[in-house]
Amino acid sequence: MTNEIKILSERIDTLETRLAYQDNTIESLNETITAQWKQIDALTRQIAQLAERLQEAEANAPGPANERPPHY
Repeated sequence: MTNEIKILSERIDTLETRLAYQDNTIESLNETITAQWKQIDALTRQIAQLAERLQEAEANAPGPANERPPHY
């Protein structure tokens, strides 16, 4: 019986160690994902701003760029 308890205790220790490493890995991955989403949000806003600026620039651009071709 003592040998069985020792084996079970070792298995529990092994599982607790694995769990601790898994918790650490999950927390690290969560931090990485959070940082990436913040960056994606910032880039999405920047693209929207650039698209708006491009539309304004095209609308205000002088010359034939704003004129319809004669075949329309």
